[in-house]
Amino acid sequence: MAVKKLRPVTPGTRFRIAPTFSEITKSTPEKSLTVPLKKTGGRNNTGKMTMRYIGGGHKRKYRLIDFKRDKHNVPAIVEAIEYDPNRTARIALLKYEDGEKRYIIAPEGIKVGQTVMSGANVAPELGNALPLASIPVGTIVHNIELKPGAGGNIARSAGSYAQLLGRDGKYASLRMPSGETRLVLTTCFATVGTVSNSDHMNESVGKAGRNRWKGIRPRTRGVAMNPVDHPMGGGEGRASGGHPRSRKGLYAKGKKTRTPKKYSNRFIISRRKK
Repeated sequence: MAVKKLRPVTPGTRFRIAPTFSEITKSTPEKSLTVPLKKTGGRNNTGKMTMRYIGGGHKRKYRLIDFKRDKHNVPAIVEAIEYDPNRTARIALLKYEDGEKRYIIAPEGIKVGQTVMSGANVAPELGNALPLASIPVGTIVHNIELKPGAGGNIARSAGSYAQLLGRDGKYASLRMPSGETRLVLTTCFATVGTVSNSDHMNESVGKAGRNRWKGIRPRTRGVAMNPVDHPMGGGEGRASGGHPRSRKGLYAKGKKTRTPKKYSNRFIISRRKK
């Protein structure tokens, strides 16, 4: 995966840094694995706007992703690497020996024709999913479960990964993408490797219209509003607006938002880097 710097032929391409899409092998999704995706425009069931700055955007279909990897000990061949408009990572289309097809989040370096498997006794190789109890210490993993059988929900975005640091009893210690070290049950499944499209962080949209294609509308800064609309609004000239805070008046930078008595505190060995 790489990015390309476009020639400044137009104002929109002058600052555009685009993905090359060189790893993608198929342009249309598998029809049986797609469902309609309804846009809300930020409105709720009564038509009232509850989320601002949402609307428009290109029509999409949702790709059903297998986060559970619960088809154990059945080999699957990677048929294609595809683009998914609903996430930053690429997705891989698997075809199992019995003919079933499923999408998974594509790990970095996976190739078409490669065989992947999931199960407790599977080799800890790229793209294979196995319990943390069966993965060697030091291995890089992604799509990690927090509850056994619930499906992976950690390290799923482009370029993210966690590292298995050790095991003690029924818990394994993982260094999370945030830098936090926490305990996860060894019966939880994880997929070996890093999530694909690691260069996503280097992309630059280049123009406002590209965000409109994504369904993101222009966002008004609090300092540009009136005092009636935002705590940071008003003032003479270009006033800074005081301490950064939300529209509701909650501090935006530095205020701890985690519940002090949260149930998962006992699983956290060290907090994330400041």
